[in-house]
Amino acid sequence: MVLLLMDNVARKIKVIFVITKSNFGGAQKYVFDLATGLPKEQFVVSVAVGGAGTLVEKLRAQNISVFPLFSITRDVNLLSDIKTFFELLKIFSIEKPRVVHVNSAKAGGVGALAARLAGVPKIIFTAHGWAFNEERPVWQRFVIKIFSWLTVLLSHKTIAVSDAVKNDIATWPFVPGKIVTIKNGISEPDFLTRKDAQMHLFAHANIQIPENAFVLGTIAELHKNKGISYAIEAFNKFAQKNPSLYYFIISDGEEMEKLVTLIKLRGLQDRVFLLGFVEDASRYLKAFDIFVLPSITEGLALVILEAGLAGLPVIATNVGGIPEIIEDGRTGLLVPAHDPDAIAETVQKLIENPALAKRLGEALRERVATHFSLNRVLKETLSFYIISRNDTIRKCKE
Repeated sequence: MVLLLMDNVARKIKVIFVITKSNFGGAQKYVFDLATGLPKEQFVVSVAVGGAGTLVEKLRAQNISVFPLFSITRDVNLLSDIKTFFELLKIFSIEKPRVVHVNSAKAGGVGALAARLAGVPKIIFTAHGWAFNEERPVWQRFVIKIFSWLTVLLSHKTIAVSDAVKNDIATWPFVPGKIVTIKNGISEPDFLTRKDAQMHLFAHANIQIPENAFVLGTIAELHKNKGISYAIEAFNKFAQKNPSLYYFIISDGEEMEKLVTLIKLRGLQDRVFLLGFVEDASRYLKAFDIFVLPSITEGLALVILEAGLAGLPVIATNVGGIPEIIEDGRTGLLVPAHDPDAIAETVQKLIENPALAKRLGEALRERVATHFSLNRVLKETLSFYIISRNDTIRKCKE
């Protein structure tokens, strides 16, 4: 959540981002990029966030102040939500922000309400995806829809990271004029070479694999929304046919134990590796021959943009904003969600057709470099931070 306030002494706009979790997934990278991308001579930036994870460490390394949220949780919990509301209300009352930019569903709803009651003049909400699209009980999805709608109403402007995210709520009452699409963008990671990336990942897994190994890779939080189990089941279908094929999954999360059990059940311990959290994981993308993202629901996946800049052929599910990056057959290959057979067939297709894999990787790199720059996101987002006619924001440098 972003909060802007004019400093009476330095005449700077104070900005406070607020987000639920402090891991380093797509929403957290978005907040980090905005927080570090604002011109320091014009903005004073802080971030309110739950937990003490990688996002907090990276922000503090950039000398950005962090307000810890002790009560916030991702799931609905009335008691913790009330406590989080009062934590944020206190922060807003002390800091007296001019603008609040809320990120993620929980921080969005609770934060927007607290900002309204604190008298914040401008509230912005970025929707990275909608929790009501997740596999939840019907009653939970209904409640989440109500709170999502209220969050949009409480915010002065809602930014959707893809047209798909925008279209999910575009017909809701009083919403159309309040929501705009600003698609995600990135700067190019500091990629390691293929040789160095593989050396580091293989050492991390404590294994030796043949030089002719063909490596599949996924970087995604181990959450059920990411559908990692479907990719593992797909791997199981072609593992025997392709003895030099290996699969590396980078990140951690609540599904770790379940996925470890699945790998053991399928007898894939020597072929599929859950590496857990790896610092700056995107640097290692060139270790892979194919990038796979089997998400069940998605806003607009930053990791696909990163894989694209690495020149990798991408296989991803046809959900959410992914088709706004991947044009099937031209810049990657799309498969249905929940479908291990489709993933298996598509991987096999690329293994047997390296020229196609190379062409897709090159086309995706060009598309990402042309249409998904971080500079564009900064410029378009900063336009919503203007709080009066007299407040001007210097344009980002090209």
